Amino acid sequence: MFTIDLLKGQGVPAKTRAQNIAIGAAAVAVPVIIAIAMLSLYLNNKVIISIQKDSIANFKKKIAGMSDVIEYQKSYEEQKTIYDNCLTEVSSNLDRHVQWSPVLVTLVENLPESVVLKSLGVKQRSTRIKVPHKDDPKKTVETSVPVRSLEMTVAGMPESNSDKEIRDFSERLRSSSELGPRLENIRIAQGVGKLNEEDVITYQIDCIFKPGM
Repeated sequence: MFTIDLLKGQGVPAKTRAQNIAIGAAAVAVPVIIAIAMLSLYLNNKVIISIQKDSIANFKKKIAGMSDVIEYQKSYEEQKTIYDNCLTEVSSNLDRHVQWSPVLVTLVENLPESVVLKSLGVKQRSTRIKVPHKDDPKKTVETSVPVRSLEMTVAGMPESNSDKEIRDFSERLRSSSELGPRLENIRIAQGVGKLNEEDVITYQIDCIFKPGM
């Protein structure tokens, strides 16, 4: 390869001023373009980050609002449970009241006039009994049922004929239409005690009801 010198020994033509300016401008323009691109990318990322921050803030607000709703619903469910339990208890108490009212009336009507009622209460325990299977009556299954007992303490003066009157009282309870079919047994225990600082004969009378009654 050779070069033909057409400029009389001047060699390769020297670069003109315009070329130098163009080259210099190109040398400056490339970093500027890169800088502008980087700045644009930075600003774009900053805008995206800002938008994402706003979105996150909005989501947090929505979550906070939902948390309030969830807390309200939780509180509502707790209150509802309390109310349901109260209603169940009230219903149960009403059932017990309706169930025991005829029993108490029968006791008061048949209680001897010579004795004084000192205490009255109800106890309950559970027992297991065999009952027919609901799907196959020929088979039996064990189930737990309540056994209730009505416990009372009465007192009579020693000079009264309270022993016979208490026996007659228990027989009237056994033969009553209200208590008779429900009673499993009546137990009577005799003791001594004080009533208004007077010596008395006490009778512990336990009316034991049939399971489930």
